[in-house]
Amino acid sequence: MADRLERLLNLTATLLDTRRPLTLDELAERLEPPYPADKTARRRQFERDKETLRELGVPITVEPVDALGNEVGYRIYPEDYYLGDPGLNAKERAALHVAVTAVRLAGDDAREGLRKLGGREGRGAEPFAEVELEPALPPLVEAVSRRSTVTFSYRGEQRSLEPYGVVLRWGHWYVVGRDRDREAPRAFRLDRFDAPPVLGAPGEFTPPSDVDPAQFLRDDPLTYGEDEPIVACVLVDASRAGWVVEQLGDDAVVERRDDGAVVVRLDVVNRDAFRGWVIDLLEHAEILEPVELRDDLVAWLSALVEGART
Repeated sequence: MADRLERLLNLTATLLDTRRPLTLDELAERLEPPYPADKTARRRQFERDKETLRELGVPITVEPVDALGNEVGYRIYPEDYYLGDPGLNAKERAALHVAVTAVRLAGDDAREGLRKLGGREGRGAEPFAEVELEPALPPLVEAVSRRSTVTFSYRGEQRSLEPYGVVLRWGHWYVVGRDRDREAPRAFRLDRFDAPPVLGAPGEFTPPSDVDPAQFLRDDPLTYGEDEPIVACVLVDASRAGWVVEQLGDDAVVERRDDGAVVVRLDVVNRDAFRGWVIDLLEHAEILEPVELRDDLVAWLSALVEGART
């Protein structure tokens, strides 16, 4: 796997650097790790590599190398591959500078990208959030791009997923898609993977044409999770009651009070999502039960306040 990744990177660099199309034999002479000596095996392996790069969006061009067109060569035109200059003005670069310094990702890729777009303008922001990049993130992004199924161990259980996208939500990375074992949509937190995911072959599934991965965690943030199910009761005051009932449905209401407030019952299988849902309601919601969910929210808020003081 490592050899193939190195060869794909070298193949991309070689096709970008050439001023004329290169035949497969010429590529075989230049690339490391090398292609097989057997011509049939070499052609087969090259075609797999070419298809993989194209699925990743690399624009490989096929052109004749002689006037008769008896043999073809390959190249990547830099203007097709590299991002064009977006022509940002000073105010737009300053806004980007604030954005990339306000949320700190692992590494410094955002600042390097800002430099390539014309450099820093104005003052950056004090970081108010730091986002870790999970080890499972790169292969899952590749699986989404290639439309490859992924298999992985999640809390000690083998799962198989058709990944539609990777989403950052409530401070955690999630992969969302169709769980083949449950035959239902699911979201999985990347930091709960027991080991790196294993990718299947490209083109193993076709996602719905109108799918929005982020919608999995917006529409019903309490359902798409893998925590042990727990029933929660939440008191919502009159100013937010209508919105909550519209979101959860009338079946969720267990009590309607004279002042317009409602008590709703929810089956929670994603505690992070539940916490975010309650916080969105601010002072208009109170967790009545169970005590463990109430205590969990209090502890989380206390830690957040303490962290802001230090």
